[in-house]
Amino acid sequence: MDTIASLFSFITTPVSWIIVQFHKLYGAVFGPDTGWAWGLSIVSLVILIRICLIPLFVKQIKSMRNMQALQPKMKAIQERYKSDKQRQSEEMMKLYKETGTNPLSSCLPILAQSPFFFALYYVLSNIASGKTVGVIDEPLLDSARQAHIFGAPLAAKFMDSPDKVAALGATLTDVRIVTAIMIILMSASQFYTQRQLMQKNVDLTVKTPYMQQQKMLMYIFPVIFAVMGVNFPVGVLVYWLTTNVWTLGQQMYVINQNPTPGSMAQDQYLQRLLKSATARGEIRSRRKRNVVQAIVAKGSDRNENERRFITGLGKAGYAAQADGTVAKSDKITAEAEGGAAQRRQPKRQTKAKRHAAKAGETTDTGAKTSLSKDTPEDASSKTAGKPARQRQQPKRKGQQRPKHPSSKK
Repeated sequence: MDTIASLFSFITTPVSWIIVQFHKLYGAVFGPDTGWAWGLSIVSLVILIRICLIPLFVKQIKSMRNMQALQPKMKAIQERYKSDKQRQSEEMMKLYKETGTNPLSSCLPILAQSPFFFALYYVLSNIASGKTVGVIDEPLLDSARQAHIFGAPLAAKFMDSPDKVAALGATLTDVRIVTAIMIILMSASQFYTQRQLMQKNVDLTVKTPYMQQQKMLMYIFPVIFAVMGVNFPVGVLVYWLTTNVWTLGQQMYVINQNPTPGSMAQDQYLQRLLKSATARGEIRSRRKRNVVQAIVAKGSDRNENERRFITGLGKAGYAAQADGTVAKSDKITAEAEGGAAQRRQPKRQTKAKRHAAKAGETTDTGAKTSLSKDTPEDASSKTAGKPARQRQQPKRKGQQRPKHPSSKK
């Protein structure tokens, strides 16, 4: 870890400068040598970095949704060109280019944040070793070494020896309790973030290998953080726990306000929007009107959640307009009721009832025939309606057989 962190030593000066500026601010309130001043400086560094990464986070969300939508096509390409890897790669790149999808966009926030993470790790490691780094001079170094968070020094680690921890002015028990709690919280927040994404913000109508990969990452990432966390200084654990909590809150906002089409979160969002629109008779927010406008523009391509939303508006007597607003419409209600009435099919009779009805018709016909004489027209029609084998056969022409002598008198 120290070797990797040294590769990002070029950014240690900006990172240390930002921490020192925040330390001056919080030091004036809590005291320059307190853990609150140094701990809040690290938290503020995280918030500042994550605010700068919001545009990359938006690209990450779009890329992840595009990748989910492309999974069926990608699977078809893999099956079609499974024996030709080069053609398979060419078709994949062509698909990415046509849809404007970049597979690396989903990793951009992590890649952009990594230099700051390793730079902070490098700064804290030098503080633990008693070395100045960046803009942190000797007075600031002594102040940082005296800072404790719940009894654990910022530069202490879970795996440190008792002598090293004692040199920082703390006990090994306090350090391990604090670091263990922070590692558990860090892993739990990572697990819940991924679990929330899988349960609520994934299109359930598309079953792809991408979903299985995300499900595996839901269990793998927390284990990785738990294993690596024992080698992180307390200050780095504060950094990583803060960024996990930020990611969790940011994702909750996206799921509630801009859910993935076809997901459980979209169904919940549209039901809230339906309740609000029918109660007020209008949609006030421009962002919500854009959502309704997009649903109307889809037409027959709407998913099940969107069709349920449009049907709910119709039952309440409203119709979604092309500009995203809703208008009162009694015609929609009448058509919905008329359509429901037309869809009602008559009850299917049982076999016994059908035979009984048929037998009754036959009895009525026979009674009518026995009580009335047939007219020539009726006779001809009856003859025409009989099968060929029941019709009277014509007499044969030619020589007839002689009668028996006993028949003569």
